[in-house]
Amino acid sequence: MFPNRWADAAGSSGQGSPRDLCRCIEQGTRTQLPTGFHPERQDTTAPGWVRLLELVEEAAADGREVFKPLVELTAEQRRQVITLPPTITTLTSVKHLVLYGSNLVRIPPEIGAMKSLEEFTPYTSYRLHWFPYELTRCLDLRHSTVSTRAVYGNHKRRPPFPPLSAAAPTSLQGVDLEDLDPGVWGASAIRTCSVCDRRIQGANLRQVWISLWTSGADVLPLLVNACSTACVDALPTPAEGYVQMAHTGGPGVSQPSAGRRPR
Repeated sequence: MFPNRWADAAGSSGQGSPRDLCRCIEQGTRTQLPTGFHPERQDTTAPGWVRLLELVEEAAADGREVFKPLVELTAEQRRQVITLPPTITTLTSVKHLVLYGSNLVRIPPEIGAMKSLEEFTPYTSYRLHWFPYELTRCLDLRHSTVSTRAVYGNHKRRPPFPPLSAAAPTSLQGVDLEDLDPGVWGASAIRTCSVCDRRIQGANLRQVWISLWTSGADVLPLLVNACSTACVDALPTPAEGYVQMAHTGGPGVSQPSAGRRPR
């Protein structure tokens, strides 16, 4: 018999499923279709979201080092939470963030402000296919537990990365960066540069993908929202065994063969 490491991280089952079904990343022998961002927008009036805001406030006030917000929500409330609030910037004492079994489809860039973060556990969050580049700002991050079979470019299946819209200035004409379609841009708003943290001005936005070691355990696909080509050029070298440049995704990107685990 093996103990369940996450027995205290899943929360109560209650009535209904805490997660929506996701088939973006095919498993087994099924043919992988083109991928895209999840289009859902967070309902900020949902009880689960309101309760999560309260839990973040409580955690910031008491300076706790381990934050497991989902265990405080019912199954229905967990299903209502598809991202984290910007107020996670206040969680500067948290060393371990546990999001086991979440219904999240995106992590906000504000996670980069969690300067004490040492361990990140979004395990079995099967709708999380990518992460913000700002995660690299968590310099103490050493451990992570991610369901990597569900992420873009994973070495087992090499599912394609969604094509990015902000590849050239012409694609941004008339686009309001404060009111975006998350199914196209990966977020409902993009305000600051993932690299230099400056405010992004309109047509200056450049979006690219890059695969990097974010801890000692996982290579993750990271979405970069850059304010200039200079910031894109300043990105580090991608992890060995993955696309060896920042890229804009889509079917034209050639990935290494699937199956062999990169070193």
